[in-house]
Amino acid sequence: MSKEKTLIQFKNIIKTYGKNEAKTYALNGVNFSINEGEFVAIMGASGSGKSTSMNIIGCLDKPSDGEYLFNGINVEKLNRNQLALIRRNYIGFVFQGFNLLGRTSALENVELPLIYRKVPFQKRKELAMNALKKVGLENVAHHAPSQLSGGQQQRVAIARAIVTNPLIILADEPTGNLDSIKSIEIMNLLKQLNEESNITIIMVTHEEEMASYSSRVIYFRDGHIENSLKKGLK
Repeated sequence: MSKEKTLIQFKNIIKTYGKNEAKTYALNGVNFSINEGEFVAIMGASGSGKSTSMNIIGCLDKPSDGEYLFNGINVEKLNRNQLALIRRNYIGFVFQGFNLLGRTSALENVELPLIYRKVPFQKRKELAMNALKKVGLENVAHHAPSQLSGGQQQRVAIARAIVTNPLIILADEPTGNLDSIKSIEIMNLLKQLNEESNITIIMVTHEEEMASYSSRVIYFRDGHIENSLKKGLK
């Protein structure tokens, strides 16, 4: 039996804001690890530390103290350009608000990460169309976001996140702007990508029903991890 590979590791992570009497702890001695192929939900009240953790995981912020290892790399020692390379090459982002460019087609939105990677035009089109096929939207590839439903727009955003074949997808409230039916569709899609493509998914959510699609839930409270529970209910 092969040993599980650790992709994300927090070692006594501390994140503070302000100084002296105004100093506050967003994270205060947080420890956890996430293995390749896991689907982890992160939950907690506003101000609990879950969003700060996601920003650190996504190399959008650095800890004030402690060690963050991304695929064995000590992230807090990297410079801005090196952090950008990790984001570009290994992480796909999915946001609550979709973040699609309104004046470009679904296909062109999915192509964006490939443009940054200087992928040639024809190869770019091919990879973007394949990503849209994976989310079931090849038939609307040339539609603008305004011609798509909220669920379809989020599928385009997921296609954009997976087009570079990332190690990890970071999903921040991916169903927050969707109704219950579309939310279930998106969660089933994320679960399918996790199981069939072995993409590691880390998702912030405030909804227990959405978290139940994950294999593990990490609960944050006041800058600490309150508990970490195996799920797998769906």
